[in-house]
Amino acid sequence: MKVKCRLPQVVAWVALAVALAGLRAVASAAEANYDEALVPAYTLPDPLVLANGDKVADAETWRTKRRPEILDLFRTQMFGRSPGRPEGLCWEAFDCDKEALGGTATRKQVAVYFTGQKDGPRMDVLVYLPNAATKPVPAFVGLNFRGNHTIHSDPGIKLSTSWMRPDSSQGVAANRATEASRGAASNRWAVEKILARGYALATIYYGDIDPDFDDGFQNGVHPLFYRAGQTKPDPDQWASIAAWAWGLSRAVDYFEADTDIDAQRVAVIGHSRLGKTSLWAGAEDERFALVISNNSGCGGAALSRRAYGETVLRINTSFPHWFCGNFKQYNSNEAQLPIDQHQLIALMAPRPVYVASAVEDRWADPRGEFLAAKHAEPVYRLLGAGGLPADDLPAVDQPASGIIGYHLRSGKHDVTDYDWEQYLNFADKHLKK
Repeated sequence: MKVKCRLPQVVAWVALAVALAGLRAVASAAEANYDEALVPAYTLPDPLVLANGDKVADAETWRTKRRPEILDLFRTQMFGRSPGRPEGLCWEAFDCDKEALGGTATRKQVAVYFTGQKDGPRMDVLVYLPNAATKPVPAFVGLNFRGNHTIHSDPGIKLSTSWMRPDSSQGVAANRATEASRGAASNRWAVEKILARGYALATIYYGDIDPDFDDGFQNGVHPLFYRAGQTKPDPDQWASIAAWAWGLSRAVDYFEADTDIDAQRVAVIGHSRLGKTSLWAGAEDERFALVISNNSGCGGAALSRRAYGETVLRINTSFPHWFCGNFKQYNSNEAQLPIDQHQLIALMAPRPVYVASAVEDRWADPRGEFLAAKHAEPVYRLLGAGGLPADDLPAVDQPASGIIGYHLRSGKHDVTDYDWEQYLNFADKHLKK
C-alpha cells in the first residue's frame, strides 16, 4: 500500500527530472560550437588497420578480424554489451484487419512477450501490409516516440498504456497517452506512401522496451537479465539505446515467422535518438538488410571528434542512461576514443546505409554526419560494394546515392515526406533488385 501511495509522487519527480534534462539540453545549445574554425584538429582511427597495426587488405581479414575488433570496442566503450534472444520469447497477434485504411492495407498488431509470460514485459508491434502487393513483402521497421497509435489516425490501433515523456501538446497527460494523441506523429510516418510503393511498415513504441528516463535501469528490460545480486548494468553492459536496438532485433525474430513479410529484406529506420538506435541495431544484427539514420547526430552518425553542436559531454550529462558507463570517460575527451562514428557506419558494410541531415539541425552536425558516411567508404570499397558518390557535403536537397546514401534537407530536426521519398527510392534501388 505504501508503494501505491507514493507512485504519483515518484512519477512527478521523474517528470520534473525529464523536464530539467530537457532544459539543460536547451541551455547547452547556446554554449555549443557552431564555428567550423573552432573544430579541433583530429585524427580518425583507421577502420582498415588492425589493433596490432597491420593493414586490412582483403575482405576475409575485415570479416574475421577487423570488424569484430571494432564491434567489440563499440560494445564495451559506447553502447554496452547486450544479451541475445531470450529463451522464452514468443508472440501473439491480437488484431488482424484485412480491410484497414479503406481496404488498401492489412493491419496486424502483435504482442511480443520477452519472457514468454503473458503477464510479463512485452512490446506491441504494429504492422501495415499493402494489400495490392504480392507477399512476402519487404518492410521498413522503426521505433516511435509516442506510441503506435500516434503514427496514424486509424482508430483500430491500440492506444498505448505505457509510460510517456510529458507533453500535453501531443496528447500526453500524467505520463500516459490519451485519445488526443492519436495520429499526433502522422506527419513523420508516410504510411500511405510506403504502402503504395509495395512495402510493409512496422513500428514499436520505444518505451515498451525501456522507458526513456534515468531511474538507474530498474524499469524496462534490463532487470530481466541481471545476475543474482546485480542492481544495474556493469560499465560495459547495455544502456537504453542498446536496449531499444535489442527490441528491434526481437521484431526481426517475429518477422522471420510471419509469411507476409520478407525478413531478408527489412530496412531499419530511426530519427534522432532512435536514429542512433537504428545504426546500432544495424551494426549488431546483420539481418537488417538496409539501415537508415535520420538526423541522429552525436552518438549516431556525427563524428564525435568534431565536438560540433552536441558533444559527448552534453549527451552524457543530459541523457546519462543512453550509453554505457564506460562512455562517460570520454566526456570532453573525444580524442581518446578508440572509435568514431565512421566506423559505426562501416560496420554495416557491404549492406546499404543512408544518412540524412537537415540544414537547420546544427545541433546534430550535418557536416559531421556526412564526413562519417564518407570515411566509412574505404571499407565498402574494400568489399567491392561501391561508396558515397560525393566528395564534399552535397547541395541542399540534392541527394547523393550509392551503396552509401546521404542528403542534406532544407528545414529543421524532423522526418518529412521528402526524407521518406529518398528512403523509398534508396530501398527500391537496393531491396527490389
